[in-house]
Amino acid sequence: MISDGLKEATKGSTAYHIWMATLTLLMLFGTYAYYQQIVHGLSVTGMTDRVSWGLYISNFTFLVGVAAAAVMLVLPTYILKDIDFSQAVLIGEGLAVAALIMCLAFVTVDMGGPARLWHIIPGIGNLNWPASMLAWDVIVLNGYLFINITIPFYILYHHYLGKKPKKSVYLPGVLISVFWAVGIHLVTAFLYAGLPARPFWNNALLGPRFLASAFAAGPALIILVLAIIRKYTDYYIADKTINKIAMVVTVAAQINLIMLGSELFKEFYSVTHHSSSAIYMFFGIDGKNALVPWIWTSIALNLLATLALTYNRFRRNHTVLFISCAVLFLAIWIDKGMGLIIPGFIPGPWGEIVEYFPTWVEIGVTTGIWALGAFVFSLLVKVAVSIELGKMQYRNRQ
Repeated sequence: MISDGLKEATKGSTAYHIWMATLTLLMLFGTYAYYQQIVHGLSVTGMTDRVSWGLYISNFTFLVGVAAAAVMLVLPTYILKDIDFSQAVLIGEGLAVAALIMCLAFVTVDMGGPARLWHIIPGIGNLNWPASMLAWDVIVLNGYLFINITIPFYILYHHYLGKKPKKSVYLPGVLISVFWAVGIHLVTAFLYAGLPARPFWNNALLGPRFLASAFAAGPALIILVLAIIRKYTDYYIADKTINKIAMVVTVAAQINLIMLGSELFKEFYSVTHHSSSAIYMFFGIDGKNALVPWIWTSIALNLLATLALTYNRFRRNHTVLFISCAVLFLAIWIDKGMGLIIPGFIPGPWGEIVEYFPTWVEIGVTTGIWALGAFVFSLLVKVAVSIELGKMQYRNRQ
């Protein structure tokens, strides 16, 4: 299967080869940028001792949600027996694998270099479990990655052999993955909410809002991916499948906006010194307003996309649906990145305002990691679709 998979992954149309070549070039650019960071240290990034988390952790936080969103396909397919989701579930799990690989890559580059990972390896370093929320995050992310690799591999391997996979083997893992998916995003939210010195994150609503935004952005991306797969391959994906996922996106986006409104009320109805981060982000302080365009753009795009999705006539129009999903995905990426991580550090503990601007090194490394995720996902989908279509099967080798 592995041999046939490698052969399948290296053949395709001219457009496929151009796509993979482009991703390879972006990964090489990211590698060069990371080399600069390894040689000169984190000083070549826009991060400082005042704003110590930047573009890397912003993308990490967002991608944890994308990975967790696979549960919105796993749950109806395997647990609720909704066959309309069955054509998309393996695609969703492949997206979760790619997102988790990117998550681990962003954490690695944020640490400065891979050599520092030994500090959290049990026996060599100190994982500090269960006291450390970071230790919990390491465990749940790697565990969820293992689940999303093994279950689809088991199913695809049996399809490759022309056999039916046994539910008694994979269903327990599916049940675990449903709860694990919620856990990975809640644990990530607790990482921030558990820091009392950062009042912007010290919010009981942070965990639920993480889930709402994840179940909006992740399925929105899945819809876009399914549209591309349906157009350029023979893999059948019914309109009903896309429409049902669109409903999931719509409800999650609406809940996300309600929670955003609750947070805005909390920050601005009774303004205290703990509201400084929100004031800086939305209006700027003392002429420093680097985040203001970001957050207002995010809110405008979020409102526009959610309104379009809410109106049934627009949501049923797939052209409008795809545009709305892309806009919503971008809006939540801004909101959970520049709108969540950065303002948590500004102003600092003593009230100083040190603004953050990502450098070309950070942008290069970030681009390279996103290209890595897209590369891995493209390979996984290429092989999975070929197996599901019956083009790649063991009997074909006889």
